[in-house]
Amino acid sequence: MDNTNENMTEDKDINKNNNVNSDDYEKICFVCRRPESRAGKMIVMPNNIYICQDCMQRTFDSINSSGINYEDMMKMSNMPGMGMFGNFGVMDSDPVPEKQKLKKKKEDKKELPALDVSKLPAPHEIKKKLDEYVIGQDYAKKVMSVAVYNHYKRVSADARILGDVEIEKSNMLMIGPTGSGKTYLVKTLARILQVPLAITDATTLTEAGYIGDDIESVVSKLLLAADNDVEKAEHGIIFIDEIDKIAKKKETRSRDVSGESVQQGMLKLLEGSEIEVPVGATSKNAMVPQVTVNTKDILFICGGAFPDLEDIIKTRLNKSSSMGFNADLKDKYDDEKNIMSYVTVDDLREYGMIPEFLGRLPIIYSLDRLDEDMLVNILKEPKNAILKQYQKLLELDEVKLEFTDDALRSIARKAMEKDTGARALRSIIEDFMLDIMYEIPKDSNIGSVTITEDVVEKKGAPVITMRA
Repeated sequence: MDNTNENMTEDKDINKNNNVNSDDYEKICFVCRRPESRAGKMIVMPNNIYICQDCMQRTFDSINSSGINYEDMMKMSNMPGMGMFGNFGVMDSDPVPEKQKLKKKKEDKKELPALDVSKLPAPHEIKKKLDEYVIGQDYAKKVMSVAVYNHYKRVSADARILGDVEIEKSNMLMIGPTGSGKTYLVKTLARILQVPLAITDATTLTEAGYIGDDIESVVSKLLLAADNDVEKAEHGIIFIDEIDKIAKKKETRSRDVSGESVQQGMLKLLEGSEIEVPVGATSKNAMVPQVTVNTKDILFICGGAFPDLEDIIKTRLNKSSSMGFNADLKDKYDDEKNIMSYVTVDDLREYGMIPEFLGRLPIIYSLDRLDEDMLVNILKEPKNAILKQYQKLLELDEVKLEFTDDALRSIARKAMEKDTGARALRSIIEDFMLDIMYEIPKDSNIGSVTITEDVVEKKGAPVITMRA
């Protein structure tokens, strides 16, 4: 029986060695959970358990000062929790979970493709690739392309070339209504540059993690997105959405742990500092390895809808109104669709963002509100447009799907009424396409289906053409 267990254990060890190369990961202390890069050379114990020299020395010091007889302690080694110097027993799994394993740092930093200036796309090439997925928002795409290009040039530039000139980070603040494409822009940008991306929500952040996540948890998510590769994470992108929710609360007497305090705590993070983050978890209280991540080369992009900011901008613009021949009309900006394009730092300070926080986001720009024409183009033009997805699904059943121009206009008008931007398009199409997707596979003689305006408005049926 003992031989069978030993054979099973050996088989498991062989399978582990075949699936994962242990040389790619750092050894982690079983007691203090520090990686070998921080704790120093590890002492190897049975069953792939490692103990750092500090923990081992503290164990010996505790035994010597306690007056316990060493022989008596060895007799208790078979008791639970007393196996420090005895047999650890047969473990069915690795003592360090897969998600907590830490990849070793690469000595050659030139292996990162995103940091090679010769391979880094120029701003016009970045914008061209963004145009394939994101409709409109030309100004925002141009600003992002230039900022990202300058940021990674700064990261990859040789210190000897820069000399005494220190180039600051190109952190961005993106302002735009819901459904205008803020998150989608950042996701597409990270995919183009082939860098790890972490997306987090500012509404869950509180100072020191009172309720929810602490501020430094955003770096933990980036490390997880980089497969626990610190070198890779230090050149990634962090997108913090709903940043307007951490605005300074007005007329509050209690400590603002989810507003101004979060902004204060993020200052060093945005500027660049060494952060101790847990590996495989978002809380520092978890018994997991800790690793140091430097944020000086991480690009931070903050985004938010800032719903009441329009009124602040209008109030500022209308202050110039007065009586006289050269005076502006008081309601001149009331019907302005893209009033956010007039935003200034003073408007954001009035909204509740502290000046120190805004100073670390030097690039501020706004996204346009989507109109009917833009929504129609979003339906059909991008590489992964919603219509193309449905057409491909029916193409697998050898059925051609077509939409009339009136149908597309009707879908866009319905989306405008919902006032949730491009997010409304999918739900509207899902509503009238449900029965069509259910009925089409029943008849193999159907050759094509045409969606008209009556189908969208639920006043008629689609035009079905049978095969010849």
